[in-house]
Amino acid sequence: MLQPILLGLLAAFVGFASSFAVVLQGFIAMGATPEQAASGLVVLCLLMGLLGAGFSIVWRIPISIAWSTPGAALLATSGAPEGGFPAAVGAFLAASLLLILAGLWRPFARAVERIPPAIAAAMLAGVLLDLCLAPVRAVGALPWLALPVVLTWALMLRLQRLWAVPAAVVVAVAVLVTGPGLPGGGAWQPPELAWVTPSFHTGAMVGIALPLFLVTMASQNLPGFAVLAANGYHIRMRPVFLATGAGSFLGGLLGGQLVNLAAITAALCAGPEAHPDPRRRWIAGFFASLGYLGFALVSGVAASVVAAAPPLLIQAVAGLALLASLAGALSIALGDEAMRVPAIVTFVVTASGLSVGGIGPAFWGLVAGGGLLLLLRPKSSS
Repeated sequence: MLQPILLGLLAAFVGFASSFAVVLQGFIAMGATPEQAASGLVVLCLLMGLLGAGFSIVWRIPISIAWSTPGAALLATSGAPEGGFPAAVGAFLAASLLLILAGLWRPFARAVERIPPAIAAAMLAGVLLDLCLAPVRAVGALPWLALPVVLTWALMLRLQRLWAVPAAVVVAVAVLVTGPGLPGGGAWQPPELAWVTPSFHTGAMVGIALPLFLVTMASQNLPGFAVLAANGYHIRMRPVFLATGAGSFLGGLLGGQLVNLAAITAALCAGPEAHPDPRRRWIAGFFASLGYLGFALVSGVAASVVAAAPPLLIQAVAGLALLASLAGALSIALGDEAMRVPAIVTFVVTASGLSVGGIGPAFWGLVAGGGLLLLLRPKSSS
């Protein structure tokens, strides 16, 4: 019994510590105040805990719910939309409704699944590139702060890959405390939720909501289903899409973005490391969810640490957390020679930062790559 409990708590720690900086950076880039960013992190932890625990208990399957890390990276590299954070929240709500639509109308979900993996992966790689360059920039600008973080990450990759990013987070906090310090960032404060009245702008709808939904589906939900299936667990998509979509909608009003099926932490909870008996592994998913509820209590401290730290250092930690995702996305994007040129066009347009009419580069990357793919499609023989 102890094995799945410890593995579940480990999965929660890895899931939170390895990517909370990305999530907070995304909120801040969207124009959120420190209070709104903290509220968004708290509500995401609550949703992950409540939904994951509910699914695990009802289905007796080790289901892990996570925030959309690729979605957070998209937000972090998009820049604040016209209308500021309320417009971003409007986009979060629209993306949540798209998740609900995917659950209610199966043809819509199938249409998303038919987006070529190379194009979706290339868009994700373009979204991630700028943040993944941050560790290099930080070493150049803040070597006394960034070098210990990067070297710790590299050393832990050699010793214990799973702990590489959490260890880098710990070292980042340590160098801040022993260096410039964290004014106002050290004391525990109870979690607070802040209501955000949304506003709706066309640029945010097209440039944030649609790409956020697509990267969440392609990079989180579909791999999450695949991880569960690979371990012998077959679940229905509709309840997951409906529950995570409805939860994300309610959480969006408190500053949160999307929640979805986990992939990496799902592999921890669903694999044989959790328990030799597959029928007992749901306990790992349940305790991982309890772990996220616990992290909701310290989200205010995490947000205040990020607010007090040099932004470039936080971006560097986020970039380290996303390097593996960038490598995986590039591998998929360039793996099929026939898709290589449309994929690389998607990648460079997305990475360029192009913004037209208030619509961000992720959308234009999809348009450019998808359009070129259609143009290069072989003519059917008559």
